[in-house]
Amino acid sequence: MTTLYDGFRGKVDLLLLALGVLAADQWSKWWIEQTLVRGVSKTIIDGFLDLTLVHNTGVAFGLFPARGELWGVLLLTVLGLVALSVVLIYFWRTPAEERLLLTALALILGGAVGNLADRIAAGSVTDFIDVYYRSYHWHTFNVADSAITIGIGLMILEILRSRPEPEPEEAAAADGAETG
Repeated sequence: MTTLYDGFRGKVDLLLLALGVLAADQWSKWWIEQTLVRGVSKTIIDGFLDLTLVHNTGVAFGLFPARGELWGVLLLTVLGLVALSVVLIYFWRTPAEERLLLTALALILGGAVGNLADRIAAGSVTDFIDVYYRSYHWHTFNVADSAITIGIGLMILEILRSRPEPEPEEAAAADGAETG
């Protein structure tokens, strides 16, 4: 019988990575809430990067904003919990040897928990990183969003990474097992 511990054996370092992402995300959001006034930007790199406090009631990039309506906040919270559960199960079932995939999942896990904690506590997610060029602004985001994006990028890399061809005798054995 597989225990809960068996699913996480050899992955503690990656769970610590997820915890580190969560801590960095929550600390940075706390700091920005203490430092900035909503709607007032602080230039970090002129013409490229500002810190701007935004409360996002929607999902990524401000899509589907709940606008403070209880049903919208509850729906986005439930969807976040479902997504988090899927990532956690995938992490648990992935073999410890698949380090790149597990790293990707740990980054996504830490980021998802960070944004979900905001949504549960405040009904919105705190965003503050404002990247732009001239009048072209990317959507304001946070540390959790960055971790999720990097994690998804690593998952894509893992998918695209070439797999070694099976040895001829392994392929023959597999074919025999399928037909027998």
